[in-house]
Amino acid sequence: MSTLALYESMSAISTQMVEAASACDWERLAALEKDCAGLARHLEAGGEPIRLSDAEKTRKRDLIRRILADDAEVRRYAEPWMEQVRQFLGGGARERSVRRAYGAL
Repeated sequence: MSTLALYESMSAISTQMVEAASACDWERLAALEKDCAGLARHLEAGGEPIRLSDAEKTRKRDLIRRILADDAEVRRYAEPWMEQVRQFLGGGARERSVRRAYGAL
């Protein structure tokens, strides 16, 4: 797969990730993130840099910007949910610590 095709695929997946996050479909989001990470590994393992035309460079830049914007949008949905999970898990840990220290109240 060409470098530009990899970016195109990553962009398509990142759009799906926004859709999954906005629907609070965290399992789908995780699966899509895994797919996107696999494509990123292909980019990293690409070896020799490929020369791109000016139009291809512009397209690559636009795709990267779109992927980054999608990532920011996913974080906008995911971070509040992740904070709730942290509080839920952290609250349980504090409660267990208090019980260990003072016994059942």
